[in-house]
Amino acid sequence: MAKTPSFSLSTPIFYVNDAPHIGHAYTEVAADVLARWHRQAGDDTYFLTGTDEHGQKILRTATANGVAPKEWADRLVESAWKPLLDTINISNDDFIRTTDARHEAGVAVFLQKLYDDGHVYAGEFEALYCVGCEEFKPKSEIVDGTGAFEGEKVCAIHSKPLELLQEKNYFFKMSAFQDRLLALYEERPDFVQPASARNEVIAFVQQGLEDLSISRTSFDWGIPIPWDSSHVTYVWFDALLNYITARGYGANPADPTAELQHWPATQIVGKDILRFHAVIWPAMLMAAGLEVPDHVFAHGWLLVGGEKMSKSKLTGIAPNEITDTFGADAFRYYFMRAVSFGHDGSFSWEDLAARYQAELANGFGNLASRVLAMNAKYFEGRVPETGVDAPADAVIRELAASVAARADAKIETFAIHEAIAAIWELVDALNGYITEQEPWALAKDPAQRERLSAVLYTATEGLRVLAELLAPVIPEAAAKLWTALGAEETLGALAAQPIREAGTWGRIVPGTPQHALAVLFPRIETEAPTTGGAAK
Repeated sequence: MAKTPSFSLSTPIFYVNDAPHIGHAYTEVAADVLARWHRQAGDDTYFLTGTDEHGQKILRTATANGVAPKEWADRLVESAWKPLLDTINISNDDFIRTTDARHEAGVAVFLQKLYDDGHVYAGEFEALYCVGCEEFKPKSEIVDGTGAFEGEKVCAIHSKPLELLQEKNYFFKMSAFQDRLLALYEERPDFVQPASARNEVIAFVQQGLEDLSISRTSFDWGIPIPWDSSHVTYVWFDALLNYITARGYGANPADPTAELQHWPATQIVGKDILRFHAVIWPAMLMAAGLEVPDHVFAHGWLLVGGEKMSKSKLTGIAPNEITDTFGADAFRYYFMRAVSFGHDGSFSWEDLAARYQAELANGFGNLASRVLAMNAKYFEGRVPETGVDAPADAVIRELAASVAARADAKIETFAIHEAIAAIWELVDALNGYITEQEPWALAKDPAQRERLSAVLYTATEGLRVLAELLAPVIPEAAAKLWTALGAEETLGALAAQPIREAGTWGRIVPGTPQHALAVLFPRIETEAPTTGGAAK
């Protein structure tokens, strides 16, 4: 028997120093669309997300709010980060917190192995540190401050002064893995994606790698170094390990990989943390004798008013500011369709509102309601018979097969925006088909009864194809359409439909009773705020 294909996926784990904004939600939705697609394809799918809760930044934030760091983390996780997953309809299989006992135990096992195998040594270190990035900054990301920070060195990402830290730390011999990393990028050109990210990583490694400080003594909010409790683990070294501790690494200290499952995995990250995931993380895994990830895909930033989404710069927009008005499906559709995945994308309320109306409400929603209404009016609310065929029907059939195949191919290359664009060709074609075939005119002529049946069967089956293909992107609307089509009774649950076979024509069963369709994308009565403003 052939082995079931597998697809394991992780988002980065997010800092709990503040509430999530739409940049975080964008990452979650992209990963969710990929996971839902593979799950619906029948692949053995595992989707992990979670939160990063150690480090100096969180300690300072908690202290500023008058609470202990664990209490702060608990509060933010329960009030903001886990609710985010419901707000945007995320189907994750697991949620890891770096304060989980399973994670802390796995980190200790991993660190001890590296120490025992000679990959860690003690040393002294002095460098400029960005608390926002939780990173000693490379020269390329250190710039001269301006305005209130004139005369100081600031982080190029956060535009805040850097701190000079001098500590006795433990170091990971990362420089020893430079040649192996370069060989990895050469032998597996798709390991880091897109190509621009791969080129950036190769150039960075070619400049020469330094050993990595992996412990801190200036504060105590972290996982203790197992052989020296006066040190805590550097937050990034700790956080990166979530990808395997959540999957069972270290559950059995005597055999750390005995319970490791769903690894290696694909990792979706923002481009600002690419270096951690494409350089440091695979080097750590190589040192431990573990497989590196399948892929590291770095998406771009969401820009508001030309600047990266940021709470500190007051450009952060809470996801519910959008979903409260437009709904989760519209949120998911807009960011997956309007932004070229892998590149920066600009968000504007005006574009969101325009796409909602033109593409979702008028394009897809109106198509579905028109077809089902005509089936109700002309065929007693049942799926019509296949009727008398015509060349125009064949065009729709061939297009359905084509868009299904092309969308799947695009998903395989992480081109989510192109997959949706391919599917939308069928939405547009069906709208054009109905306009040209004029079923309302055919209905007036009894002699055209069989042709009317063919037209509406073609449109109905087209909707069936769309419901299956769009389920990973707009799951709520797709499920409503699936129910209204009557497909649940004859074909089973929407989630059980093999998405790679969605373009196979003729699956909707003639004579099947259909049901009233709930409005998929209601008219938005309130005026959307202008770009940069808060939702009303």
